[in-house]
Amino acid sequence: MPRLTVAKTAKMLVNGQFVRSESGRTFEAQNGLGQACLASRKDVRDAVRAARSAQPAWAARTPVNRGQVLYRLAEMLEARASGFAELISRESGLTKPRAKREVEAAVDRAVHYAGWCDKAAQVLGSVNPVSGPFFDFSVVEPIGVVAVLAPSASPLVGLVSLCLPPLAVGSTVVAVAASPMVATEFAEVVATSDLPPGSLNLLTGVKGDLAKTLVEHRDVDAIADADGDDDFRRVLVSGAADSLKRVRVWGPFDLAAWHSPSTQGLDWVEAFVEVKTVWHPVGM
Repeated sequence: MPRLTVAKTAKMLVNGQFVRSESGRTFEAQNGLGQACLASRKDVRDAVRAARSAQPAWAARTPVNRGQVLYRLAEMLEARASGFAELISRESGLTKPRAKREVEAAVDRAVHYAGWCDKAAQVLGSVNPVSGPFFDFSVVEPIGVVAVLAPSASPLVGLVSLCLPPLAVGSTVVAVAASPMVATEFAEVVATSDLPPGSLNLLTGVKGDLAKTLVEHRDVDAIADADGDDDFRRVLVSGAADSLKRVRVWGPFDLAAWHSPSTQGLDWVEAFVEVKTVWHPVGM
């Protein structure tokens, strides 16, 4: 007897659990790949609550350990490279060689930010010369909970490029994915990469609706977007003003730019830290 294909159930990742939207609503993924979850305001609140609860413990880990965890994520991406390339090609319409390059670039990007975990504090912090009998230090601290709006031009590298910089320095993330089926597959990588539950939460749905909820949420400390739309940026800045939320917008970038070194580096990490100045009397 011919057997039926077991269709993949697309779910979101919240607090380390694979969940459907609390409303039960779905939407059709691109190219007929199935139904994806349509996240609601309640799903956003649950994800932010999970990220806030997980943030102190994630920030308390040593930078070396955070680097090991992100490197493990790169290992898991590498192990599933062929499946990711096939899925990206089907969902986004990229040719198979370009889809393969998308996965390779995502793996390289994960390794890049794994390397920054134990270096960012040294590069961004300093010992400051002052006049008087004091030591003066600039100490790097994570900003807290970061909302990420993944770009549409790059289904996997764009998502990885925005999620990993805040994780590298001890913040936690709530991400809205642009490609729901790729995000579902990436959620499985996250769940097996030693990232603690709640440190990276992945939602799927309408970007504009979820962005409005995230930017107005008072327990979100920063929001990042990389589609570079000026009108959308004004919406984010206006919504963030009431809670003094940091807004960072990059782009727009095409696929080639996402695959190049121009879309990675220290400035992407620096966007998600705060620098605290500490004074200490000499000899005390």
